[in-house]
Amino acid sequence: MTDATQSPGGPTLAPTSTRRAVLNTMKGSAGNLVEWYDVYVYTVFATYFEAQFFDKADKNSTLYIYGIFAVTFVMRPVGSWFFGRYADRRGRKSALMLSITVMSACAFVVAVMPTREIIGYWAAVILIIARLVQGFATGGEYGTSATYMSEAATPHRRGFLSSFQYVTLIGGHVLAQFTLLILLSLFDVEMVTAWGWRVGFFIGGIAALVVLWMRRSMDESLSESYLEAVRAGTDKAAGSLKALFTTHWRPLLLVFLITAGGTVAFYTYTINAPAIVKSTFGSDQAVTATWINLTSLILLMLLQPLGGLLSDRVGRKVLLVFFGIGGVLYTWVLLTYLPQTTSPLLAFALTAVGYVILTGYTSVNAIVKAELFPAEVRALGVGLGYALANSVFGGTAPLLFQAAKSSDRVGSFIVYVTVVIGVSLVVYVFGLKNKGMTVLDHEQGSAWVVPTRR
Repeated sequence: MTDATQSPGGPTLAPTSTRRAVLNTMKGSAGNLVEWYDVYVYTVFATYFEAQFFDKADKNSTLYIYGIFAVTFVMRPVGSWFFGRYADRRGRKSALMLSITVMSACAFVVAVMPTREIIGYWAAVILIIARLVQGFATGGEYGTSATYMSEAATPHRRGFLSSFQYVTLIGGHVLAQFTLLILLSLFDVEMVTAWGWRVGFFIGGIAALVVLWMRRSMDESLSESYLEAVRAGTDKAAGSLKALFTTHWRPLLLVFLITAGGTVAFYTYTINAPAIVKSTFGSDQAVTATWINLTSLILLMLLQPLGGLLSDRVGRKVLLVFFGIGGVLYTWVLLTYLPQTTSPLLAFALTAVGYVILTGYTSVNAIVKAELFPAEVRALGVGLGYALANSVFGGTAPLLFQAAKSSDRVGSFIVYVTVVIGVSLVVYVFGLKNKGMTVLDHEQGSAWVVPTRR
């Protein structure tokens, strides 16, 4: 099987072999794993460290905790702009190494910071600052890693290899749940509440340092001739917001609309649904609830390569339309019946069906967006379009659900999620082509031409 080749002087470097593509995918996605572990360790341990930062007697303390989670998404567009511009001008590798360094520092800060009993409200202030900086780093990680993994993949396996971005993204959630399960197995709830939650954040900081070391040996996917042109000032469009908003505003808008329904479903299904399971089974069955959430998330993680591989055969649009239709029909079922379910098997089945539907979006969303932009604004366009939609629809989903739940208006939240997914479904159907030639195809070779054998 022949490897993909680069046209002389082209902006991106196609992998020299499938082996190199796989190795670079592993190194690129490892950082994604740690970054998203640090994101999800917050929500997984939220009910345990809540009292360390807010008054137990305050009935709104849970809203405050999820409010901080939502506020961090404000920084994601800023991070996507900074790291996207950095990646488009100085290289994907440098940007990915910088983002993981920032994330490591934030994890260590939360792991060792004093609580409310020691410094009062300043504890909440420090937590907010640390989470804002983490949101900044995460905003940069998504667009850059999606871009890198798409460029570093062999053309006919772009869907499969780029799907590992969400394997590791979901894997971060799995590891966070698994960390909680181990701590609950070793210690009682009171000990986890008192200090055990710090262990989760400390693990994230150490793991980030390991990934930083791994990323030193990853290949750069931008060609040296392209980077030299940027340094010399001959390519002024590289990482330019002006070029993005004037020349490439259509794909930017498309990324925003593609992401809107996917991200609101993702956070509803993977954050709200596990929280419902924990609430339904209660503290007396905390281990059971954690096992339900863990096994269902593992299923979601394992489905990603299958979805990516399928997209390499039938096209990306088919999977997105499947997700859109499924999300419109199933969100009501999930959020209505899951809170009423006390059977572990049925609770797992309800979440598992949702995750099968969600895979239609998660497994292909990275490659679909990366294929829309040229190399000089790819990281910026993918990252910013995603981060804006993620901030508006994704990060707010847990907060909106908690607010709807406390005011007995969950039905309104279900309608909101269904409508947003429905809007994206319209975009999937009418705004995307299936197996059409993309910008990335022109740079590195078509994903749909059958590779020759030699």
